[in-house]
Amino acid sequence: MRNKHKDKILSERAIDKIVVAQADDDSAWEKPVRVRRAKPAALPLPSELAMRAAFFARLHRETNVNDWLKRIIRERIDLEEAAFAGLKRELAAKNGA
Repeated sequence: MRNKHKDKILSERAIDKIVVAQADDDSAWEKPVRVRRAKPAALPLPSELAMRAAFFARLHRETNVNDWLKRIIRERIDLEEAAFAGLKRELAAKNGA
């Protein structure tokens, strides 16, 4: 018995042939999808905190305080997510025991 799902999988070369054959046929294509870039969110900081951040950005030889803040925030979120995942595992282990 043949696997129906496996029969429907096209190779990359077969897909390329179909796309090239239909490239000039407007009826073969759906309407274009418009995608807008998300606007960056503004994060207001108290001036004292901004000055402290600028000091430490320079201390770490970062030329742009925004880039340094992004890196610090990303690192902190990674730590928080890891701690949260660990806590979830511990709770699941306790509840499963």
